[in-house]
Amino acid sequence: MSEFIIRTMRPDEIVLAVDWAAAEGWNPGLADAPCFAAEDPQGFFLGELEGKPAAVISCVNYGTQFSFLGFYIVRPDLRGQGYGLKIWDAAIAHADRRVIGLDGVVAQQANYQKSGFALAYANVRYGGTVAAPPAPSGRIVALTDVPMALVEADDATVFPAPRPAFLRAWIGTPGHIGRALLRDGRLIGWGVIRPCRSGRKIGPLVADDRASAEIILSALLASAGGGDIFLDVPAVNHDAVALAQGLGLSPVFETARMYTGAIPPMRIDRVFGVTTFELG
Repeated sequence: MSEFIIRTMRPDEIVLAVDWAAAEGWNPGLADAPCFAAEDPQGFFLGELEGKPAAVISCVNYGTQFSFLGFYIVRPDLRGQGYGLKIWDAAIAHADRRVIGLDGVVAQQANYQKSGFALAYANVRYGGTVAAPPAPSGRIVALTDVPMALVEADDATVFPAPRPAFLRAWIGTPGHIGRALLRDGRLIGWGVIRPCRSGRKIGPLVADDRASAEIILSALLASAGGGDIFLDVPAVNHDAVALAQGLGLSPVFETARMYTGAIPPMRIDRVFGVTTFELG
């Protein structure tokens, strides 16, 4: 067997993982790579065989307590030869003693369980074509105009760890459109829409209730225009499912959100759109 070398990707190489994800049909965003590198540039790994890319994976560390694993892909012609397990082990080692989360394909759920992951709930991607609605009235503002401290505090209610670098990159990247709903000076909800290889994805979409989520979603669609959109929702949030179905969107595929241990209590009822299956 030829020597299989695993190394940390350079930030400019993360686009390879994104390209491979696109080939798998995961439809990443056009500017995902630099945003993903912002939080933990040491968390992306490349396995090389005879000097050529053979496998990729990421395990991004968020602070000292939590990591999220994604981009677990072996080149199709090399699958079933043990390279996936080797790069998997390297990624898990990077997380050290942190609790690890992932959005795994349902077919691999049993294998993830063998590695210590337990199912928390399912996430379902909904997709379809929508028309751009009129801009909603009310206290809708650009997300870039909201103090980051407010956004970070609100994000802490729906994500297991602080991720300030990622949020700044995600919100501030050209082409990404963010909108927020304020009421009496309080952040009621917010969301981001971004262009992808196919159509646009909305994520995150966070709100106190379905009515607020619909207002933010309308503002995002009014700003970005209609067309093909995708929204990833936790299946346990029935209001989020109803919101997606109310737009006429249909299920595209499902993932299993899994963790290796306990995470802080989260308001899944406020998650109307998952940020990204790759980084949580």
